[in-house]
Amino acid sequence: MQGALKVFSSQGNFVKNAVLRHVRVVNPLIQPALFSRFESTAPARIEEHGFESTKIADVLNAKGKGADGSWLWCTTDDSVYDAVKSMTQHNVGALVVVKPGEQKSIAGIITERDYLRKIIVQGRSSKSTKVGDIMTEENKLITVTPDTKVLRAMQLMTDNRIRHIPVIDDRGMLGMVSIGDVVRAVVSEHREELDRLNAFIQGGY
Repeated sequence: MQGALKVFSSQGNFVKNAVLRHVRVVNPLIQPALFSRFESTAPARIEEHGFESTKIADVLNAKGKGADGSWLWCTTDDSVYDAVKSMTQHNVGALVVVKPGEQKSIAGIITERDYLRKIIVQGRSSKSTKVGDIMTEENKLITVTPDTKVLRAMQLMTDNRIRHIPVIDDRGMLGMVSIGDVVRAVVSEHREELDRLNAFIQGGY
């Protein structure tokens, strides 16, 4: 995953530099003024809209308020069985955990990995064990804000070997994004970046 991250974060500049080298080699008689257009004004406009500027807020907006998994939760008093059942029904790998009666106050997170490691492997009963007993507690959570850059979120998830990350701000819990959400956002922006470069080559800028 770290290798993929390095590719995503560097390929945009690599492609742009390759384009400029191609222009110099194939068109050695181009006027200096044209090179000025390629090397100063246009690249700045492309960089401004590059995939490195995408934020977590954009990912949440793309998921939509009604998207499955954008804000699914359980309480600390729920059984692990019920939590896992909810994950299965909504086809997600994690749930935000809140205190009973306090939906905006995050207490932790429970994932499929918690279920496997702390219930199945240890031979415990999912029906008699409460979510609060096996969840990752709030003070140990890795979180992001809506203004966090997508590539930064991907780096945090890769470095900490996690697949889900809660999104919070001063008002409380806003949602949760997965590594799949983040990768899709990077790929989508990367494609748009390539489209802009193609337009740039063909004189669209």
